[in-house]
Amino acid sequence: MGLTRVSGLLFGGDYNPEQWPEHVWEEDVRLMAEAGVNMATVAVFSWSRLEPRPGEYDFGWLDRVLDLLHEHGVAADLATATATPPPWLVRDHPEVLPVDAAGTRLEFGSRQSYCPSSPVFRDAAVRLVRAMAARYGRHPALALWHIGNEYADHVLECFCAESARHFRAWLESRYGTVDGLNAAWGTSCWGQHYTAFDQVEPPRKAPGPVNPTQVLDWRRFCSDALLECFELERAVLREVTPDVPVTTNFMSILHGLDYWKWAAAEDVVSDDAYPDPADPESHVAVALSYDLMRSLKRRPWILLEQAASAVSWREVNAPKPPGMMRLHSLQALAHGADGAMFFQWRQARYGPEKFHSALLPHGGTAARGWRDTLRLGADLRRLAEIAGTGTRADVALLLDWDSWWGLEAPESMPSDRLRLKDLLLSWYRPLHARGVAVDLVPAGRDLSGYRVVIAPNLYMCTPEQARHLAAFDGHLVVGPFSGVVDAADQVHDGGAPGPLREPLGLTVDEFWPLPDGQVQRVRPVTGAATGAYADAAAVPARTWAEWLRVEDAEVLARYEGGDLDGQPAITRRGRATYLSCLLDDVTPVLSEVLAAAGVRPVADVPEGVEATRRGPYLFLLNHATTPARMDLAEPGTDLLTGRDLRGRIEIPARDAVVLRTGAGPTEGER
Repeated sequence: MGLTRVSGLLFGGDYNPEQWPEHVWEEDVRLMAEAGVNMATVAVFSWSRLEPRPGEYDFGWLDRVLDLLHEHGVAADLATATATPPPWLVRDHPEVLPVDAAGTRLEFGSRQSYCPSSPVFRDAAVRLVRAMAARYGRHPALALWHIGNEYADHVLECFCAESARHFRAWLESRYGTVDGLNAAWGTSCWGQHYTAFDQVEPPRKAPGPVNPTQVLDWRRFCSDALLECFELERAVLREVTPDVPVTTNFMSILHGLDYWKWAAAEDVVSDDAYPDPADPESHVAVALSYDLMRSLKRRPWILLEQAASAVSWREVNAPKPPGMMRLHSLQALAHGADGAMFFQWRQARYGPEKFHSALLPHGGTAARGWRDTLRLGADLRRLAEIAGTGTRADVALLLDWDSWWGLEAPESMPSDRLRLKDLLLSWYRPLHARGVAVDLVPAGRDLSGYRVVIAPNLYMCTPEQARHLAAFDGHLVVGPFSGVVDAADQVHDGGAPGPLREPLGLTVDEFWPLPDGQVQRVRPVTGAATGAYADAAAVPARTWAEWLRVEDAEVLARYEGGDLDGQPAITRRGRATYLSCLLDDVTPVLSEVLAAAGVRPVADVPEGVEATRRGPYLFLLNHATTPARMDLAEPGTDLLTGRDLRGRIEIPARDAVVLRTGAGPTEGER
């Protein structure tokens, strides 16, 4: 048994039968069975059909859909249908509609048209969920509850009066007293001292820069407010159907929601991912997000949505060329997914997503896309035995949402060019290229068992987090602009790197952001750097640099030329390395750290080939448009073809090998 009662790997997609006459439903389930579909996500946007009038439910059509699915061996990921309120709710209670920062109330006609703090919306949602749980809790098709949909996709925040009241209550719970709030927010600056909580408002559009700690707390609050909506529905489902797992579909690495907190509140992690087929590097960024999904609960997860071919919301919606749909699905499995689901099953004829691809295209079973669907379904049946297996990683990347929110404050920073996703990718890209397994970790997670921990940026760092990192007995790498502020976004005494000063052995004398187009070169110090790094040429740095005051650290590289000429750029104290700049290529530094830590790739692969391991299964994915040749370090059986492989092999363009070998753990993670 995997993440649900469905055995093997999950395959299917969002199914919207309410968009089609009932005679089409029979064809749908017949074709699902033919393709090997074993799960369908249903009722995501069905509130207005399930409750056409207040308190009046129409479940008959959904009864028939679930019965049909079950008769054909298809399980249901049953949504609670609360992703969009029905028209009657927002017309009877217009205060449910969200308000933007400029005070404009957003109209009904799209989706997620609700204020997360609205008690009217919350009460109505809970009533619907209770009715659905009571009706379908014992239905044999039910395998998974799907709460809401893509939280914060359209509405992350609302600035209405109800949200303001909720925000004030959240602040009072966090700080206890107005004096505590004033101290944390530093309200003596710009005359913002409060004498009562009811004087506080959300950070709406203002004449100038808004208090950055107010904005930070607003980010925390907005994530928590939406999480409260999720938890209200989850509480009903756990009461009525305690044996049915609960999920909600994440949106890869999303700035607005702290997924560490969210994942702790659900039973199964699931994700929606839409890499751009027109971007030849998009598979790297999506691999990073998949590693996050696997890391959130340290167990397999579900890719709940992806596109069979083109999407409908980019400026140019490129289709997936032959082989890419299959390769993208195998990539998710390679990074720990136990299911490859899609949006959607049957391509819509109307609405904003009528040009969004589907497993069953407009052209029906004669279309190229249908042949791709059949092939993938067969492949997933061949790969069923990988379900439940885990990944062991020696390297961890640190991701902290509080620090991210503080780093990307909208105003009043030394530079607005520092973007956390870019910083993460600058380290992840070379790790991915050489086949090194990577976990993502929050700032306080147990680090034992890792050999290398990389914090590309930790702008916000508490003394507790610093002690945690200092106690790590492996190799630590810290990127620039780290240890700058505390949890209230206040600069640490003595400046950066704050509580990281002792483990790093230095102080940042002055931040030195680089104007667009300016390059600062960084050259290794002869005799200090070792291995490949010692022989590296000067590496360009852009966007950011720092004037360091080294106290108890070895200088590995210095700035060359420009205003920082001769100043330390990269240092090391013990096994802790600090980079004060954004290098164009961190490979020389990374290579030295990995070698010192004894970290090896899961396989030696040529350019364009991605290598990952799940238990005894080695995935080799060729993202290139030409065949790739490589030597296998160990023989095995390719589950996709049944062939026994050893020695030199060739992987066709946009193709893959999934090798069953004798190495690695068979289930679970570290």
